[in-house]
Amino acid sequence: MAGLGAENGVVSTQAVAVVDNKTLADFEPSQKPKRNKFAFACAILASLTSILLGYDIGVMSGAIIYIKKDLKINDVQVEILVGILNLYCLVGSCAAGRTSDWLGRRYTVVFAATIFFVGALLMGFATNYAFLMVGRFVAGVGVGYALMIAPVYTAEVAPASSRGFLTSFPEVFINSGILLGYVSNYAFSKLPTYLGWRLMLGISAVPSVFMAIGVLAMPESPRWLVMQGRLGEAKKVLNKTSDTKEEAELRFSDIKEAAGIPQDCNDDIVQVQKKTHGEGVWRELLLYPTPAVRHALICTIGIHFFQQASGIDSVVLYGPRIFEKAGVTSSSDTLLATVAIGFTKTIFILVATFLLDRIGRRPLLLSSIAGMVVSLATLGITLTIIDHSDEKLTWAIGLCITMALAFVALFSIGMGPIPWVYSSEIFPLRLRAQGASIGVASNRLTSGVISMSFISLYKGISIGGAFFLYAGISTLAFFFFYTCYPETQGKTLEEMEGLFGKLVGWREEAKKLKMKTKQVNGDADVSSNGQIQLGQNTSNGHQG
Repeated sequence: MAGLGAENGVVSTQAVAVVDNKTLADFEPSQKPKRNKFAFACAILASLTSILLGYDIGVMSGAIIYIKKDLKINDVQVEILVGILNLYCLVGSCAAGRTSDWLGRRYTVVFAATIFFVGALLMGFATNYAFLMVGRFVAGVGVGYALMIAPVYTAEVAPASSRGFLTSFPEVFINSGILLGYVSNYAFSKLPTYLGWRLMLGISAVPSVFMAIGVLAMPESPRWLVMQGRLGEAKKVLNKTSDTKEEAELRFSDIKEAAGIPQDCNDDIVQVQKKTHGEGVWRELLLYPTPAVRHALICTIGIHFFQQASGIDSVVLYGPRIFEKAGVTSSSDTLLATVAIGFTKTIFILVATFLLDRIGRRPLLLSSIAGMVVSLATLGITLTIIDHSDEKLTWAIGLCITMALAFVALFSIGMGPIPWVYSSEIFPLRLRAQGASIGVASNRLTSGVISMSFISLYKGISIGGAFFLYAGISTLAFFFFYTCYPETQGKTLEEMEGLFGKLVGWREEAKKLKMKTKQVNGDADVSSNGQIQLGQNTSNGHQG
């Protein structure tokens, strides 16, 4: 009996150790946590800046019809004008990582809205092509800042239970902006040509003012505050944005550990060894990355590249031209069809936000890209049939529109939001802002190439051939994602590094992490039978 008692003592000691390392919430009966309303509000305010990019994409698809007539520009100039904003975004996204480490996440959002405000005014008052390009440059820099900082801020504020839901908000607002742009096209299309397109572009300056003011009501990112040694402020923010007080304590402990601050240090303001303003981060990220960082970097660049290389911007930006090639002749009808695209994208991105934290990133991503391959291939076949037919094929026109809507719906359910969620959560704290900015740079560069080459592409290989090419790229994307991308659902931001490191062999690490979690949860279940029983077992062990 003595041996048995001693054994019980060992077991109970381990269980007590587990209790010490776990929060109270881990031992309560599992129940669905309520959404944190404060974190929800912060995510909405930060993500509102993304509506600016969406509006520009949507409005330019229709405005370019009237700009071409008014300024008498050719197709090459049209391609450049439409797509150049994506390349200008590179300036903002590359600078945003350093700026956000210097100014903080919150003031970087304000800065982004201010830059876009100036750019929108310049575009609205443009008198010629060169003036319009200057406005596109300024607005593009602002969009680049907004695209990088919104998902990073949201990921750092959101509790793990709803991080996927909240971090997908930027994509929700991009799609809402696209829909508003399409509606604006239709609303102003009846005005005189010289006035209509200027109002379409210039009116976007108005919401950017309210966004800049609204963002000032947000708290600063707790992770950025800790990196600056402002522990007191960080703890207050975590208490407001966590589901429970115990979770706030656990998140605070994890962030301090990642920042290299001792756990027993609880002063409101501490002197950190080196206040991070981005120094040395690029060297660690690009020149001397660890295996985990290299894996995260490849995944970030890859997922953003394939998101745009799938041809989504060709459908969104050149929708009127595609429908015209399909046989829709009325300008009013083509604009209405693009409104349907915007509406479909917005509805399905809203559906995706609720599925990200329930189904997971990986299943949604793979099912999304598989469906996109089918819809793109069908769209290519249909457009090829229409292109080689001498008569109007009503069934083919209907199928073409249906496949375009199916493509944007399938894109929005996975490939739309997941790159922003994924790239904002897989990097270590010290590299997160710059890592996310590289993802945005990859995204915008690819988008710029696609949007600036679509007209030339379909003239060279036919409209159907262009969509066959996009289907082939999406097929490659499916196998790349299946091979290299681990599931990140439910993991804390500080746990991510354990999942990454083996580009192809990550499944082994995922299994080990899963087994470790099961073991900890099993110990937690033993301890949850009652702390009194634990105490008795320990006592028996010592008496035996």
